[in-house]
Amino acid sequence: MATPSPGYSMILRVQAPSSFTATSEIASAAATAGAAVTALDIVESHPDHVVVDVSCNVADAAHRDEVRDALEALEGVQVRKVSDRTFLIHLGGKIEVTPRVSLRNRDDLSRAYTPGVARVCTAIAENPEDARRLTIKRNTVAVVTDGTAVLGLGDIGPAAALPVMEGKAALFKAFGGVDAWPVCLDTTDTDEIVRIVKAMAPVYGGVNLEDIAAPRCFEIEARLREELDIPVFHDDQHGTAIVALAALFNALRVVDKKIEDVRIVVSGVGAAGHAIIQLLKAQGAGDIVACSRKGAIHRGESYDDAHRQWIAEHTNESGFSGSLKEALAGADVFVGVSAPNLLDAADVATMNERAIVFAMANPDPEVEPAAAAQHAEVVATGRSDFPNQINNVLAFPGLFRGLLDAGATDITTEMLVAAARAIADCVGADELNASYVVPSVFDPAVAPAVAEAVRRTAQEVGATVDASVPAAV
Repeated sequence: MATPSPGYSMILRVQAPSSFTATSEIASAAATAGAAVTALDIVESHPDHVVVDVSCNVADAAHRDEVRDALEALEGVQVRKVSDRTFLIHLGGKIEVTPRVSLRNRDDLSRAYTPGVARVCTAIAENPEDARRLTIKRNTVAVVTDGTAVLGLGDIGPAAALPVMEGKAALFKAFGGVDAWPVCLDTTDTDEIVRIVKAMAPVYGGVNLEDIAAPRCFEIEARLREELDIPVFHDDQHGTAIVALAALFNALRVVDKKIEDVRIVVSGVGAAGHAIIQLLKAQGAGDIVACSRKGAIHRGESYDDAHRQWIAEHTNESGFSGSLKEALAGADVFVGVSAPNLLDAADVATMNERAIVFAMANPDPEVEPAAAAQHAEVVATGRSDFPNQINNVLAFPGLFRGLLDAGATDITTEMLVAAARAIADCVGADELNASYVVPSVFDPAVAPAVAEAVRRTAQEVGATVDASVPAAV
């Protein structure tokens, strides 16, 4: 059975006979059934019975039912109701709009709205760049998706993608102070998506593309970057690449190797894999072999997908054409952004001494972390229940904070690398070890450090439109 997780956090309302041992018996039964009990609260007390709320984490829906059955097997015990805490926090959505100004009287209304607002509208009409100073554009990002590649769920559509986009917006605000809003589009037509995003761009200071399937995501991002005067960022590509590079900077320090000397195998040549390879190349990595489901990408094959063709032309100089397992033999670094359970401990054992394994497929990694750790010195995943979580939340809030503060019009490779180095540097020399190569997602120093690095780099490369844009919101 999978490990109980806060993602399956339940509250079981249980009625039991009143006795001195009632709560302890309930807790014991739940624990015996494998639940991680986090709280017991008596919500009602009567002469002949008590009502207890049992808060616990379970592994999945089937496990929830097992726990309920175990409680009801106790003499005189009845489970009145089971509430899923994850669904409870989504009731009514996770974000809202709140005004930044007070509207207490007619005076306030006259300045925030008519007639005073007309003067501000006129100012922007005369000088459109003033929109960055005088409207929400200075601090607002659109989180755009078509719902075709949502988490590990695939093509579930825009409505089902909305909870993820709401969560993304909440993370933008909590970690970067950025106001983000979900834009879930009921179309998968590339031209229409580009047209819609361009049409709504006047409201936003940046666009975060999210969970759009490859290869369409590449064209959408490229066209929007070309046609808009605000930064466009595909988080599934570049956010993953930034944090993976940050983790690799520190992992290489742990194993005392240099990026230009190591052999790197990348599993997965979609959006994330392509972006990771680009950043690795930009940092001097020379020996990279990328693998798809069919094996290594190499120059002896022709690929209809232009991005796979680019990978073929810029990696695997030796022309290796074998499988992923074969490619791993003699490698120093494995980076997985592909599918679960592709490798086992024996495969990792074929890697070089002091190997690095980043198995980032979610929710189940390419190789079981404990198995990888038998032979690799540094192991990272995308999960929060293992050390070294490679999580995009380390990157995108601070990145957009820096872009907005700089009034940036574009995103460059230099900015992505600067963000990665800022994340890596948040792990102090006295903290760095094989189990801590990336900072916690809750480290308050990360987002400001990334923001400052991106803002400074943007100004150095001249990617700003208005030097008068305020530096903080």
